[in-house]
Amino acid sequence: MDTGAVQQVRSFNRIVAERIGALDDRFLKRDRPIGEARLLWEIGSQGAEVRELRSRLGIDSGYFSRVLRSLEKQRLIRTRVVQEDRRLRQIFLTRAGLAERAELERRSDELATNILESLSDQQRSVLTAAMRQVEQLLRASMITFGIEPPTTPDARWCFDQYFAELNSRFNGGFDPGLSISACPEELTPPSGLLILGRLQSRPVGCGALKFHNKEPAELKRMWIAESARGLGVGRRLLAELERHARKAGVKVLRLETNRALYEAIHLYRRSGYVEVEAFNAEPYAHHWFEKQLVVMI
Repeated sequence: MDTGAVQQVRSFNRIVAERIGALDDRFLKRDRPIGEARLLWEIGSQGAEVRELRSRLGIDSGYFSRVLRSLEKQRLIRTRVVQEDRRLRQIFLTRAGLAERAELERRSDELATNILESLSDQQRSVLTAAMRQVEQLLRASMITFGIEPPTTPDARWCFDQYFAELNSRFNGGFDPGLSISACPEELTPPSGLLILGRLQSRPVGCGALKFHNKEPAELKRMWIAESARGLGVGRRLLAELERHARKAGVKVLRLETNRALYEAIHLYRRSGYVEVEAFNAEPYAHHWFEKQLVVMI
């Protein structure tokens, strides 16, 4: 990694922490550090499930528990067991918690206004545009990939979203029952695998491989949520699938796609996939691609 780039990121982190007051244990001049203030904002007026909130924010469980105890002691939050699943707990803001959150909102607006007021109109435009780009890039850096069973609720949700999009974009719709199979058994090791992409613990994409012993492997179920498009997720997911294919000894990776999926076609061509003659009878396909992989030793 470029050491100059690493130092730039560190410098940026320091100046942001200093400018927003994250170094002070009285964030926004309130009697609490930034961690407590952030949790009050994330819990929100509708409440939140404890495990999902901790996972989404990536907070250490010990620190998370200490913050919750502190907020409970201040009578800003209350928790209750979820009746449908007593292993889960929900957090809600009390009346005092809602009032404190509203005050934090007001002071956050005040801080943002103070930052902008010290700049010229041109500088404000430059700063806010840069912030939008930085936020987008930071979100991209937070996306993780991992192999997951194709039968989990998140995996099924991704498949449902994928099928719904194909149905809306294909001329004449899409019926998964007519397409070449990619059932759970075929996407489970050693027959295949499924990779899910996640942003703050929530699924934002999927891609799968079907292995055929020494024959070319198939790329299946490649989908990225609309909220995560433009972040380079498709390129990274494809590279992750190729890495697992190489690890499994795959020498050739194949896929077919519909002409309506022009973004995917562009991605495949840009990633080294070459269009070939049809190698299967997929009824929804107009293009067939393959790529020679350098196998990992």
